[in-house]
Order: sequence, then structure tokens, then C-alpha cells
Amino acid sequence: MRISTDRLPDSFLVLGLMSGTSLDGLDLALVRFSPADSGGIRYEMVDKGHFEYPASISRQLDEAMTYDKARLRTLENAYSEILVRAIRRFLIDEGEHPDIIASHGHTVFHQPDEGITLQIGDGNYISRELGIPVVYDFRTQDVLLGGQGAPLVPIGDALLFSAYDYCLNLGGISNISYQINDQRIAYDISPCNLLLNHFAQKAGVPFDKGGEMAASGQVIAPLLERWNALDFYRQAPPKSLGREWVEQHFYDGDYKGYPIADLLRTGVEHISLQIGRAMEGSNTNVLITGGGAYNDFLVERIRKHTEAEVILPAAELIEYKEALIFALLGYLRWHRIDNVLASVTGAKHNHCAGRIARPDESSTKNDE
Repeated sequence: MRISTDRLPDSFLVLGLMSGTSLDGLDLALVRFSPADSGGIRYEMVDKGHFEYPASISRQLDEAMTYDKARLRTLENAYSEILVRAIRRFLIDEGEHPDIIASHGHTVFHQPDEGITLQIGDGNYISRELGIPVVYDFRTQDVLLGGQGAPLVPIGDALLFSAYDYCLNLGGISNISYQINDQRIAYDISPCNLLLNHFAQKAGVPFDKGGEMAASGQVIAPLLERWNALDFYRQAPPKSLGREWVEQHFYDGDYKGYPIADLLRTGVEHISLQIGRAMEGSNTNVLITGGGAYNDFLVERIRKHTEAEVILPAAELIEYKEALIFALLGYLRWHRIDNVLASVTGAKHNHCAGRIARPDESSTKNDE
């Protein structure tokens, strides 16, 4: 993929923020972008960091979809303060002052078929407190244009990681991105860490380290069959998943009597099977990032279900690729370059998404 780089500066520093559905905290990636001679973009990861949420905020983020407007507003205020605190600490430690901040926010609702998507994190407040412009709310415009509002990362796959045939992210939800001719195709595949962490926490641990519990279990055949029969898996892309869908179809089942290890084993098999189907017949390569890349047993089962060569990059990219790409989305938005692909989200056309908050303004603008 090539873009017009005529109006891009030789160097531009962006702090990208990513908070995922796994609720494990905030990822921060400080990235320096510059135009490449070939019509692409170069990046340098200047530094990165992770900020764990206080337990009370993690609990509220987990429950937020049930809150009324007043309670949600109170949560957003508290969450925005936490973002400011995390950013300030990170920038003081690094001694850097980015040109802009690009914030994904934290997704509370995502029901694009109903025209609903909400990521909390007040860009105006963050900008005023830190004295730095903030690009945020990347999904709403796409939903208004008839798109899924997700996934947004594939433009980064196209611009920064085109050397790989497939880019697979194993986050709270698994998603994939690849190129067919001149079009980028991407979609959510299945639940991933959301499901596995849910069952692991029933055993009193935050997650199944390395997939060790899952590896000791047995597949529950009727449960695997039921999960694989869900309508979502028969839908053609573009398509996306939200936490609400995962809770409805996976959390509320009658699992009494099943050992946790067996539930985890069945979850791993379901996830890896759906991922294998997404790359069916592919004798190429796949770059795997996201927290699930550390689940050795899950990666082993993915290898079993695909012919593609599985590539696990350095820890920096596994853990911070999404924060890096949200930095890229902010960089493109700031320079008025399309950062959302209609071929990926199903929107009416490619577009430049994200609201911009400036320290000296009380309102945000979408049309700069």
C-alpha cells in the first residue's frame, strides 16, 4: 500500500495509547514516524511502557456496559484522570514531549449493527491537562458511515508490516488482516483471551500461563460443536465482535461439572480452529502479536490447524503493536490522510477518522 507523503514532515513524534478488552491495563508506545522514499512510512519505536489499572477501575471497566449515563460519566472522568497520570509518569521518565497523543480509549459498547460504539477517555481533558493535542474517538465516524468501526489496525499492517502475508492479533478477541490484490481484508475471528481468561479466573488465577492448564485438559466435544455452530462464523467479512457478544454466547453457558482445564482446552481448540479456517489452504506466513502469543499451547494448536509459517516477533512488537498502530492512526489523522479502509470495515468509503482536541480549545473538530 502506498500513500502520498508530500505533506509529511521528516520527523514526527507520537504517543500511542491502547486499552484492550482483556482489561490488563494501558499500553503506551512512543513512536517517531517519517516518510519513506518508496511512498511508505518508516517508524522507530522510541520507547514503550505498560500501566496496570487499579483494581477498582478494572472492575468498573468490566461492568461499564451495565452503567447508566450518569454513572458512566463518573467512570469516564475517573478513567481520564488515570490516563493523564499514566501519560505524565511515562513522559517524565522518558524526558520526551510528543507532537501529539493518539488514544484508543477503552471500549464500553460496540454494537455497530445498531449504530453504537463508545470508547471512553476524554480527549479534551487529557489535552488540557498535558498541554498536548490529542487525537481520539477513532471508531464513531466509521459506524456513522455504515462501517463496523473495527478493526482499525489493518491499515498499519498494510503500511508497516506488508512483508507478512497475514497479520494475526491474539488479544481479547482474535483478528486477522491480509492483502488480496489491491484491497486489505480484515475482520474479527473469534473470542481469544477474553474467553480463556474468563475460565482461568474461575480457577483463581488471572490467566492460564503458557496454556499449561489447557494443555492438561480434554476437549468437550458437544461444547466445541456448539461454539463452532454460532452464526457469526458463517458471516462474510467485514465483521467485528464486541465484549457483549462474547458474554452472551460464551459466559452464560451451563458449565457445571466440567473441569476448568477441560473448558480451557475446549476454548483453545475453538479459537485455533477458527483461526485455521481463516487461513485455510494458506501455505504462506503469519505474524502473530498480542498477549495470546505467549500462550504456548494456543500457538501450538494454531500451528496444527494451518499450513502457514507462524512467526513470533520480538516481545516489543508482540506487546505493543496495537499501541504503535494507534500512534500511526493519529499521525495519519493529524496530517489529513485516510486512516480507515472501507474494504476492512464496510464503510461507504475510505476516510480520515478521529476527533482532535487541542490544549487551547474547549471543543473538538472532525473536519480539520
